Amino acid sequence: MRQPPILQNAIVRLEPLRPDHAPGLAAAAAGPRESYGWTTVPTPGTIEATIAEELARPAFWPFVQFDAATARIVGHTSYLTPRAWPDGRLLAIEIGSTWLHPDAQGTAINSAAKLLLLDHAFDVLGVERVDLKTDARNARSRAGIAAIGATFEGVLRGWQPSAAPGEEGRVRDTAMFSIVRADWPSARAGLRQRVADKSGPR
Repeated sequence: MRQPPILQNAIVRLEPLRPDHAPGLAAAAAGPRESYGWTTVPTPGTIEATIAEELARPAFWPFVQFDAATARIVGHTSYLTPRAWPDGRLLAIEIGSTWLHPDAQGTAINSAAKLLLLDHAFDVLGVERVDLKTDARNARSRAGIAAIGATFEGVLRGWQPSAAPGEEGRVRDTAMFSIVRADWPSARAGLRQRVADKSGPR
């Protein structure tokens, strides 16, 4: 997959990650960390190293999330783990590695970003499926994924390294969700309504 373009709507702007995003991401990562729970979020001091690592990873396409109303960087998200047809066409992709500054959580930003990424995945990249997954213990994340129209498929035991702080070297159980092409029209309608419902005065 080639480098994705900038994706934007009235709520959020997603720019492919660049080294010069470091100061804004450092500011976004400098807030309270209690709400991150089971998610690995870089600290201001590790932002530059994290950016370098992410840009060096194959099959990983990270974005910086901007609040479109203020032009302030508020977080990070990405496409990752693509799977291809035998002829090389893209079959499926995951949306993940998402985090937001605490004051952007609970706003329309996450839903609006997912709408952009899902639209691009299905309508431009032509995938048949989008994966979304989280630590099986992360009830908040699981509820948020379900709320955007994804279908819960089950818990994969010992599926991947834990991303929870203090659990380095341990594995985690992963709750797996998906949206497939047949689901997308109704999921898109629901997600658009969710964005509208959350887009009141900010």
